Amino acid sequence: MPYLPLRSLPPRPSQALSTAWIERLADRLAGCTGDVAAERSKVCRETLAELAYPEYAANWETAVEDESVPLGTRLSLAALDPRNVTLEPEYYSDCDDTRFQPVKPLLWLWYSFDRLPIGGQNVDLGVQLRRLLAPYIFKRCGANFKAFQHVEFSFGYNLEVGDDVVVHRHVLLDDRGGIRLGNKVSISDYANIYSHTHSIVEQADVTNALTVLEDGVRVTYHATVLAGVHVNEQGMVGALAVATKDVRPYHVYVGIPAKSVRVKPNAPEPATILRTAENRLARPMPE
Repeated sequence: MPYLPLRSLPPRPSQALSTAWIERLADRLAGCTGDVAAERSKVCRETLAELAYPEYAANWETAVEDESVPLGTRLSLAALDPRNVTLEPEYYSDCDDTRFQPVKPLLWLWYSFDRLPIGGQNVDLGVQLRRLLAPYIFKRCGANFKAFQHVEFSFGYNLEVGDDVVVHRHVLLDDRGGIRLGNKVSISDYANIYSHTHSIVEQADVTNALTVLEDGVRVTYHATVLAGVHVNEQGMVGALAVATKDVRPYHVYVGIPAKSVRVKPNAPEPATILRTAENRLARPMPE
């Protein structure tokens, strides 16, 4: 097969504008040191107003109360402030408001940007924005994180991410029970990674379980990794597969439920031996 690395593109005509916008947003987020949730909410609202409703950006509060402005417009303007919307995780009994409320404005900015004309398929600016927001949202975020549009989370604050991780379009990272991604993990379009499960008898009976994807793991198109599964280093979950149990290192798993069908040709001899549960749990996240 041909080796096809990504190309480097020339700067865009608006590159200076993009850089200045990201730098200004970075400065504003770094300056949120008092009531962080409230300050980030203001940053989110003002950023979205400037992008979505520039004619109201300077007088947002007045416009929301102005009865001469169409009711739907006033409602849309109000929703630019994350304090005027609810996100699904807020309804979960195990949501830690102390941790979630400072994260919520950044999640709302992340999600809303993707649905604006300036977001959408705007790859470079979108990657820069999400790379800026991720360290403020996640429990840990390594270098060179790359996420494409319409990636969503549960809490966000229970997600640990290593270096050089790539998350493609329309991925759900349900970090309710915790997700740990090692270095160079790649998650393809429309994949779902879960860390909680429901009883088959009572839906409100929820079990949270840490889900781990170790270094070099690939979860491919439309695949699902269920709560508590440990995908060992260089493991691969094939397209449409559902990983219900641990994936062995360097093995390729496909099907529902996912089973090993081959070992990668670059696998070392020990890759055929599955690490014990005790050793897995004892192994720290790579720094």
